[in-house]
Amino acid sequence: MSRRRPTLAEVARQAGVSVSTISKVVNGHLDVAAETRRHIEQLLEQHQYRQRRSPGRQAVGLIDLVFHDLDNSWAMQILAGVEQAAHEHGVGVVVSAVRNDNDRPGRRWLDNVRARGTDGVVLVLSELSPEQRSQLKALGVPVAVVDPVGDLSHEVPAVGTTNWAGGLAATQHLIELGHTRIATISGPTHMLCSRARVDGYRSALDAAGLTVPDEYIGYGDFTIPGGHAETHRLMELPEPPTAIFAGSDMMARGAYEALFERGLRVPQDVSVVGFDDLPEAAWAAPPLTTVRQPLSEMGQMAARTLLRMVAGEKPHPRRVELATELVKRASTGPPPS
Repeated sequence: MSRRRPTLAEVARQAGVSVSTISKVVNGHLDVAAETRRHIEQLLEQHQYRQRRSPGRQAVGLIDLVFHDLDNSWAMQILAGVEQAAHEHGVGVVVSAVRNDNDRPGRRWLDNVRARGTDGVVLVLSELSPEQRSQLKALGVPVAVVDPVGDLSHEVPAVGTTNWAGGLAATQHLIELGHTRIATISGPTHMLCSRARVDGYRSALDAAGLTVPDEYIGYGDFTIPGGHAETHRLMELPEPPTAIFAGSDMMARGAYEALFERGLRVPQDVSVVGFDDLPEAAWAAPPLTTVRQPLSEMGQMAARTLLRMVAGEKPHPRRVELATELVKRASTGPPPS
C-alpha cells in the first residue's frame, strides 16, 4: 500500500507554523517571511503538495502585462504588440507598472495577479527574484519575458532582439562614413542588452583596426537626461568624438540637446545613431539614424508564447531573438574636415 500523504495540519506541525501560514504559501499570498516560505515550500515539495492549474481549469481570459514604467513610447510599442496578440485570442490585457513601495517593493502586482486569477504574465524589462518566481510557480501562473534584464532560468521563455548585431551595424555605418573617433553611450551595465550593444560596437571597431579609448564608452540609463549628461562629458574630452552611438533613441535625443547647447550641429559636427526606432525618431530634427528593434513584434511573440503555455503547450525554443535593422536617416554623415 502507498504511504498516506500527510495533511496540511501535519505539514504545519513539521514546519512549526500555523495551518493558516501553510495555506498562505499554498495560495501564493505574499505576507510570509522569505525564510519561512522557503522552509514550507521544501516540505510541500517533499510531500508533493503544489498548487497548480489543473488541465481542465477554466481560463479567466486575462493576462497581465507588467512594466517597470509606462512613461515612454518604447513601452507603448510593446503594449500594442501584446494587445494585438491578445485580441486575436479573445483575451483581455491588464497593464501595470512595478512600484517600489517602501513596505512592499515590487510586490503589489503579484497581489493583483493572485486576486484576479490571471491566466499568465508578460514581464517587460523585469528581473524575477527567486521569491517572485517561487510565488508565481506556486500560483501555477506561466510567465514570459520581453527583453530580459539579466540571466533567466531556462524555465522562463524570453523574447529579445539581436543587440550585438545592432551595435555592430550602427558602428560599421559610422566607420563607412569615415569616422575614426566613435563613442558609445550604452544603458546600465547590469543589463544584457547594454553589454551586447557595447560588444557589437567594440567588434566593429576592432575589425576596422580602430582602438577604443576607455573614456569613449559611457553608460547611461536609457533616458534623455542620461544621454544629455554623457554627451557633455564626451565633448569635454581633449579629443572628443566625431560620432556617437547611443544605446537608445531617448539617449540620442539627450545627445542632440547637449550638442545643440554646445553650438554643435548634427551631423555636420557630430553624427548620432540611436537604437529602437521609436515613432518620434523619424520626426527628430534632423531625423535620427537608428537601429530598429521590432518592439511590437516582440510583444506579440511573448504574448503568443504565453497563451500557448496557458493552453498547456511547452514553449520551444525558450529564447528567441528577433532581427534588428539599421535605418539610415539624416543624423549621420562624414566627419568634419
